[in-house]
Amino acid sequence: MNIKLLSLILFITLCSCNVLAQTAPPADNTLTLKRRVIDSLDSQLIKLLGERESVVKEIGIYKAKNHIPALQSARFQQVLNKGIAAGKNVGLSETFITELLNAVHKESLRIEEEIK
Repeated sequence: MNIKLLSLILFITLCSCNVLAQTAPPADNTLTLKRRVIDSLDSQLIKLLGERESVVKEIGIYKAKNHIPALQSARFQQVLNKGIAAGKNVGLSETFITELLNAVHKESLRIEEEIK
């Protein structure tokens, strides 16, 4: 799954939550509260991804100055392995974590390549 698709899914999800919150009758307060929690968590995820990409920019500058290629396969494999293990600890599938981290990595490489 690529970053554009993940971004689109997240955007649609966030928009649909707002539409549902505005149009659905507050029949079940529990559902409304849980949706607010999800909205907050989604915001935190996006903020964290933004912070991560800021660090990627710093790394990209370092790599460019030191003539280090953007793609570091061994490093990405470490990130992927750690992510899969951490995901399993909280009940997330290896497939999901792999797709998510591949999308994040693709965006990181794009950012690093822009710096060069």
